[in-house]
Amino acid sequence: MARVQLRHVAQARSGDKGNTINIAVFAASEAIFEVLVREVSAERVKAHFAGLVHGEVTRYVVPNLKAMNFVCKEALNGGGSATMRMDNLGKCYASNLMRLEIEIGDTDHLSKS
Repeated sequence: MARVQLRHVAQARSGDKGNTINIAVFAASEAIFEVLVREVSAERVKAHFAGLVHGEVTRYVVPNLKAMNFVCKEALNGGGSATMRMDNLGKCYASNLMRLEIEIGDTDHLSKS
């Protein structure tokens, strides 16, 4: 087993609505998608954003797109117009999540193609 940052095997995008952000994570292959489903849980995402996300984190798995969407509540310290955070719209959350380390097995394919 090897530990790799999510950025080496996936892509992501994030956005906001009020005090809630969402992060979509995409795998380029079925093998990588299976690793992501195994390794990137709502609990791990909430722990990764400790101190930033104070509410519930829900994971939605979208197998036909080889993707997952994480909805994180109470994540912007009140929302875009109320927060004093530098990232008041939640755009940096995807980049931040890409630093999450996951375990990937020798038989899992690291190739993004």
